[in-house]
Amino acid sequence: MRARKAVITAAGRGTRMYPATTTIQKEMLPVMDTDGICKPAIQIIIEEALESGIEEVCLVVNPHNRGQIEQHFKPLPPEELKQFRGKDWALLQSAKIQYIASRLHFVVQPTPEGYGHAVWCARDFVGDEPFLLMLGDHIYTSQHAKRCARQVLDVFERFGACVSAVQQTPEELLHLFGTVRGTRIAENPPVYELDAIYEKPSPEYAEAHLRQAGLLHGMYLCFFGMHVLTPGIFDALQYAIDRDLREKGEFQLTSAQERLRASGERYLAFEAVGDRHDIGIPFGYAQTQAVLALRSVYKEQMLAALVRALAVPQKQVPEAFR
Repeated sequence: MRARKAVITAAGRGTRMYPATTTIQKEMLPVMDTDGICKPAIQIIIEEALESGIEEVCLVVNPHNRGQIEQHFKPLPPEELKQFRGKDWALLQSAKIQYIASRLHFVVQPTPEGYGHAVWCARDFVGDEPFLLMLGDHIYTSQHAKRCARQVLDVFERFGACVSAVQQTPEELLHLFGTVRGTRIAENPPVYELDAIYEKPSPEYAEAHLRQAGLLHGMYLCFFGMHVLTPGIFDALQYAIDRDLREKGEFQLTSAQERLRASGERYLAFEAVGDRHDIGIPFGYAQTQAVLALRSVYKEQMLAALVRALAVPQKQVPEAFR
């Protein structure tokens, strides 16, 4: 069994990146990729999916950002193409964008009802197939020959069950991530049969209920931001929506994942070999660009610039400006 479809949630309002996001949607913030091309973040994320073997991608958007994203994936008009005459890299990029557009679908989340609700909005696109789920504000770098998305797809194809990528994470970061516990059933990569999934636990709850055998004390298995799910997740989400089971005013995906697991559907996790980079917060955005630049065709220039910046001593602020 394989997953051909991907769902990427891109309906968040990007409030943590205000005021930049008053004029440009969070997913459209520009980032220089490892190939040296400056792209909107969402294009890099879609490329991750397509280059990992996905055939169709659904973006879950909000009523305000759909037009901006769709505009990016439209063909260049003839008058603009003339400006790129002789610039083969730009023409190749334009062709690549049109290939992406041919694989792209849109679903609108009309009101901000939470991550779980955004995923639920894609149920008609998914149909009765398994699907890759990704976040519209996370860019991934792999420490492996395979892309991160390809890693999670491979585990799904091997076991034929729901699977979430996870990473070992210190307890001081538990408030940011869904956390899991399970029994290790395979190595290289480590794969776990899950018996608990919990959204952003407190350190006290995690210590009591989510300790993972084989991990150092204070370390836990937390979501990496990529999953391959079966259509059963929509039944679990529908259960919450029908009963208005909100958490902090929203429908959470993590609770639906636990509901699906507890219903008897097999649910696995595996330790991904790579890093997640959150462009939805200021430091994460800066960090993402630095990491990609250091992996890019401009690596040497980037390293030289960092050395120069670090070598320059900080100047004292004149008394008049204190």
